[in-house]
Amino acid sequence: MTTKIAINGACGRMGLTVGKLAAAGREFPIAEALEGAGFAGLGRDYGTFLGIDPIGVKVSHELAGRADSVIDFSTPDASLDRLAECAKRKTPMVVGTTGFTDAQKKQIAAAAKKLPILLSSNMSVGVNVLFRLAGDVAKLLGPDYDLDIVETHHRFKKDAPSGTAKTLADVIATATGRKVNVVSVRSGDVVGEHRVIFGSLGDSIEITHRASSRDIFAKGALRAAQWIANAKPGLYSMQDVLDQP
Repeated sequence: MTTKIAINGACGRMGLTVGKLAAAGREFPIAEALEGAGFAGLGRDYGTFLGIDPIGVKVSHELAGRADSVIDFSTPDASLDRLAECAKRKTPMVVGTTGFTDAQKKQIAAAAKKLPILLSSNMSVGVNVLFRLAGDVAKLLGPDYDLDIVETHHRFKKDAPSGTAKTLADVIATATGRKVNVVSVRSGDVVGEHRVIFGSLGDSIEITHRASSRDIFAKGALRAAQWIANAKPGLYSMQDVLDQP
């Protein structure tokens, strides 16, 4: 089964990772490569940016509706602009962009009443398993244990704390009713590391997810794109994808 994808933010760090992974196989044909209207490379074959032979897809600033689903790794404003196009084209969307304000999240939720949208702060399957574990562990340990999250990313990451750290904190807070301390570190070229630390006066427990390659996020996004292509209108997360056999 093939799923034709459009990549928004196609020439960015994560967009290129998704593109290279998709181009290496046949399961996810790249139907569209999307960037902003001011992008200098508009009109060039996307294969040029991927470092491969031409693939017959030119970088465009406008969604043409050729894809079964859109994968978005861009900026909050660019993501919402593309979402408006997806709504008109009735094209399902996977949103991996982070840094949305509460008001912007409400816009996404409103659009999801008419369109299938999967929104996740982290597309990694491993991290989404961590989301499930963290709340259960915090609840089992109880109030004798302090709750801390330390997240580290590369120096170019704009949002801090990361969307993943915020989600972890929300999961733990929901499970325990307690506030979680979050520390952000921006250093070098670290892809991503999240440590959840449970500490008491006598012992401590740490659960760590360490990303050594962006491929894990791209693989998760492609899996999500395949799933959302056949979903009904609604707002989903990677947890919904994990629940499928």
